[in-house]
Amino acid sequence: MKNFYPLTVNQLTNETRDTVSIAFDLPADLADKFHYQQGQYLTLRTQIEGQEVRRAYSICESVGQQKLRVAVKQVVDGQFSTWANQQLKVGQQIDVMPPQGNFTSTLDTDHAGEYLLIAAGSGITPILSIAASMLETEAASKVTLVYGNRATSSVIFREQLEDLKNIYMQRLNVIYVMSREQQDIDLFNGRINGDKIDHLLSQWVHPDRISECFICGPEDMSKDCQQALIKAGIPAAKVHLELFGTQTAGSAARKRKPTASNANTSEVSIRADGHTRSFELAHNSLNILEAGLAEGADLPWACKAGVCSTCKCKVLEGEVEMDTNHALEDYEIKDGYVLSCQSYPISAKIVLDYDI
Repeated sequence: MKNFYPLTVNQLTNETRDTVSIAFDLPADLADKFHYQQGQYLTLRTQIEGQEVRRAYSICESVGQQKLRVAVKQVVDGQFSTWANQQLKVGQQIDVMPPQGNFTSTLDTDHAGEYLLIAAGSGITPILSIAASMLETEAASKVTLVYGNRATSSVIFREQLEDLKNIYMQRLNVIYVMSREQQDIDLFNGRINGDKIDHLLSQWVHPDRISECFICGPEDMSKDCQQALIKAGIPAAKVHLELFGTQTAGSAARKRKPTASNANTSEVSIRADGHTRSFELAHNSLNILEAGLAEGADLPWACKAGVCSTCKCKVLEGEVEMDTNHALEDYEIKDGYVLSCQSYPISAKIVLDYDI
């Protein structure tokens, strides 16, 4: 199981009026532990008004840089995002978990491909890392980025994207789509959706030449674009999604009081950080993560909504059912991995390992 490490904030940059990027000092002895791949994220932990708060944010620097920087967009009633944008200061420490996530791919210096990247709003954070890494590593590859925002003033990392365009003029094409700002080309007005992707594939990017696609944004947009790309003939395995918000209720969706018909219990054993804890869990009550935390287990978690994979563990014995999964790949599920924040016991005995 990955642990937290206190890292010092060395830079805060206001990328837009409601988005701040946070850069951390990385001690030399932690460089290997925090080595990341493009598209991965960090889980941050801090105390706000006496309450422990955790959030997962994508790294926005390229793999060649190996600098720890994330961007936090302030959201309405967002406890961590409001604190980060309004109160966090350079020199403060935040507990940070080493990089995680599968929103990535293996880059090859000899590969010459064409990549399609789609982002909306703060979904640009992992996409910026992916784009810069592809362009730096694969000298013959090309990248098309479709980036949706309300208006020019809300574009996160606009300066960094312009810098990339100046460096890789022949290999990077950035298409801005604005929902509240009129542009000369009608296709670039409105919101990114499946229909708009259909038009882009017919006019700008030929689907047969696309090596891989990466999409990051709201759930509806991301899934609509995913379906359009697959419908256009791009293999599903080449279309990667990362969601920063879902319409599902997450861990609360199934939480209900056991009744006579669903009061069966399972014996659950959890191994985390070298320690094993066992307890009984009533069916259709708490998910395994919440139950383990209630028993005093120190388990990894962040979103509790099935979007990140911080709470990922492996089922060694027994059977569980996941309500929601927006983070694990099919091969991981086949290998027995689950998101414990979405998992409920089915069999009489469950053994899970967070250390694998």
